[in-house]
Amino acid sequence: MHLLHDPATPAADPIDFDTFLKVDIRIGTIVAAEPFAKARKPAFILQIDFGPVIGTKKSSAQIVANYACERLIGRQVAAVLNFPPRQIGPIMSEVLTLGFADEAGEVTLFAPDKPVPNGSRLF
Repeated sequence: MHLLHDPATPAADPIDFDTFLKVDIRIGTIVAAEPFAKARKPAFILQIDFGPVIGTKKSSAQIVANYACERLIGRQVAAVLNFPPRQIGPIMSEVLTLGFADEAGEVTLFAPDKPVPNGSRLF
């Protein structure tokens, strides 16, 4: 299991609140999902709607162990918006979709308990 996914990993070093606020974590709704056939590890390409101000962004997500493509549509997810885009194979991933490792080390998506407006920022 990767060190970042290990629940026995100690907490990270403290940061101040202003540093936390620099990470732009927002909610969006998955509007399209398709298998990422050219990925080295099984993944989906997600199109996530973050509302009218931010728009729709693309993300590559290694979540195939816990999710079926067709069941992702309409699901809200949290993502980091202000990391630089990252080239992953033939696609440019524009946001980092957030999740936690389950008991098997597979990603479980991070989402709100009830629907919130797309583009809402974590605080």
